[in-house]
Amino acid sequence: MGMTIDLAGGMTALVPWILTFGALSLLFVQAVLSRRQIGLLRQQLKDRCDTLGRELHATGSGSMGVGHRVVTCERQLHELRGLMDEMRQNDPLRVSYDEASRLVELGADIDDLMNTCGISRPEAELVAALKHRQAA
Repeated sequence: MGMTIDLAGGMTALVPWILTFGALSLLFVQAVLSRRQIGLLRQQLKDRCDTLGRELHATGSGSMGVGHRVVTCERQLHELRGLMDEMRQNDPLRVSYDEASRLVELGADIDDLMNTCGISRPEAELVAALKHRQAA
């Protein structure tokens, strides 16, 4: 008539609670570790984004500087071409060579070219040779 305690049955009832508590503890530890790891990854990502932003800004600034220089060079090139064309049109020797070329087409000889256009014998011979070559 005494009371007996079934220790084996009582322990059996505690085992699921102990396993559940252990599993929850492990999940909690895993969650804390994952949260730390996510925090570190976020910080690394932020640092990389900041670095890339600075590099992109520097690259953009450099590209703009190069672009301005290219525009300046194109403007100067255009001005120089205009000056060269103007110089060619106003060159008195060019007029003489054009006249000499026209005279060769009309049948003038080397001496005529030298006297009429005021050019040297080698120049007159060169103009005549070039005109004869073009005609051939």
